Order: sequence, then structure tokens, then C-alpha cells
Amino acid sequence: MTKVLHFFKTYYPETMGGIEQVVFQLAEGSVARGLQAEVLSLSKRGAARGERVGRHVAHRSRLDLHVASTGFSRSAFKDFAELASQADIVHYHYPWPYMDVVHFVSRLKKPTVVSYHSDIVKQKTLLKLYQPLMNRFLGSVDRIVASSPNYVASSEVLQRFQHKVDIIPYGLDQATYPVPSEAKRAYWRDRLGARFFLFVGALRYYKGLDCLIEAAKQANLPVVIVGHGHLEQTLRAQAQAIGASSVHFVGGLDDEDKVALLESCEAFVFPSHLRSESFGISLLEAAMYGKPMISCEIGSGTTFINLHGQTGLVTPPRNPGELARAMLELWSDPVRAAEMGRQARQRYESVFSAEQMVDSYVHLYQRLLDGRP
Repeated sequence: MTKVLHFFKTYYPETMGGIEQVVFQLAEGSVARGLQAEVLSLSKRGAARGERVGRHVAHRSRLDLHVASTGFSRSAFKDFAELASQADIVHYHYPWPYMDVVHFVSRLKKPTVVSYHSDIVKQKTLLKLYQPLMNRFLGSVDRIVASSPNYVASSEVLQRFQHKVDIIPYGLDQATYPVPSEAKRAYWRDRLGARFFLFVGALRYYKGLDCLIEAAKQANLPVVIVGHGHLEQTLRAQAQAIGASSVHFVGGLDDEDKVALLESCEAFVFPSHLRSESFGISLLEAAMYGKPMISCEIGSGTTFINLHGQTGLVTPPRNPGELARAMLELWSDPVRAAEMGRQARQRYESVFSAEQMVDSYVHLYQRLLDGRP
């Protein structure tokens, strides 16, 4: 049985971001296809081996230090070396500079795949220091996988390694999401009303949420913001200061609540304005639930998911006026919005299913095991 080891800086149940969702879908799908999938990550809770997450196994190394979004661990060197020695394929999830160091220290002799989730955008000074190690790491692995042709075309790093880049879009399996109870649906209808725009995600610097709040104020339309993050208090203060009373912050929610809101919303709005947003898993979730979308053109996978005029509308980044106009356009034409939602669901089924993603990765694993480029 082929054994795949995924290595990423964090994982379920400690964190539940987009990359963690992708790793989860890959691991679960691999097990369903007869592979053995395991995940190694770092954790503030300390070390542990052999925890069950769904149908696969997760391991934890102790997180000792966290600097500039990079986790470090002394024990992970030993843990990784042991687990990688038992694996047939090692699957890295980039970016994580510490991972590059572990890769070279372990002197790995196994086939390697890197899922390239994002360029390094914010830490430009540190990137200059890290770049020699990054280039050596990406040059040493067998294949690099990007999630969209848009991101490959706009990434200077991926252009340098284009000869070893494959494109496999992220995929989701709706069967892994809960079905909300009628009581849960009714609760949110009573609290929020029948029509609203929805945002779901971490409240981070690159999400463009200050522009969304301003757009909601200009359009006087209800917007529900789901998620926690460092900017939460700042964003709440902004909404209060400008009188954006139509913006509702509901905090972080579990999957049942999130699905209830995805089912109920009028449309999904995703104003990310920097390339740190390489794809947008929550945008893909909206497509999976058949919702029209509004996103920004930033040269990333967001406009690979959301096709302007077909599955939704695309606006310039950091432009509250254009964002407000797009919201009003969908709000005032529910028939057109519903048709865009139908096409969004159709595009999810044809391009972004978990089955297609996992099949493509399993095929790539087999190519590497067979010694084919």
C-alpha cells in the first residue's frame, strides 16, 4: 500500500484554515483510493503520534517558537525523519521556511511533491534572506503543484520552475460538510433576515474587509462577516465609526452554522486584494453551494473560481465604490444572480470536486513512483 506523508506547519483540529481543508480532503480522498495518508504538523499542545482525523492519521511535533508566521520545532527533525523513512511519497505544503531546512537536514531520498499554496507576499525583507534556501528547496523537489493557471502566470517564483510545475485545482467534497438542522436554519433567518451578503474567512490584512465595510455603508446592504482574526476589533470599530449598521460580525462558527449561512445568503462577497490570497477556499465553498460571487482581480485563483459575468462579478481591488456597485447589481436582479449561482455550482462540479483533485494527485504520485517525469 502506497504511503503518503503530508508535512505542514499546522493542522486540524488546532487550526481550520483553507490549506488545512485541502490537506484534509487530500488525505481522506487518498484513503478512499487505497493509499495510506498521514499528516505531520506542529502544535502548541505538544507532541503526539497516531491521532485519528477522519479516516487518516495525524501526528504532532511540539511547537517551540513562532516567528513571522513560521513555526519552529526541535523535535520535528527527528519526527519527520522517522515518518518519512516509512513513507513512499513525501508531500510538502509551501510556504514554510522551516520545512525547507527539515527537508535538507533529513537528506530525504524519497519522491517529493510540493503543493505551492502561495507566494510570500508580506515579509519582503525576510524573503530576501530566505530566497537562496527557497530556490534550492524548490529546485530539489520532484514536482511543484499550483492550484490555478492564473497563479502560475503571475508568480515570478513559479515561472522560474515552470519545467516542473503541474496544475491541479483545489477540490472539495460536499459530503464531508454537515447538513444543517431546520432549527439552525431558522435561528439564522430570525437573526439576520431573508437576504444578506456573506463573507467567511480569517480577518487578516489581505482580505480587504475595510473596503467591504465601506462598500456596505455606501450600498446600504446587509453583510454578514464570519470569522475571527487579529483585525476583528479594528474592523468592528471602523463599522461603528462610519455608521455601517448593516454589517453584522458573528465571529467564528462551526461548520453547521457556516453551511446554514452559505445556504441562506443572497451572494458571497470576497474582497481579498493581495496575492497572499492565492485561491480562496471559502470562495470555492460558495460555488459548491450554488451562490453568485463577487471577488477582486488580483492575478490569483480567485478569478479562476469566479468568472466575471458567468459565476459572479469581478471588481478592481481596494475600490469600495466598484464593490458597492457590484453588490447592488446582484441585489437588484435576483433572477440573474440565481443564474450565476447555478453556473457557479456547475463550474464546481466540472472543475473543483475533491474527486478530481485527489485523482490528479494520486496519478502524480504514481508517475513519481514509476520513475516517470
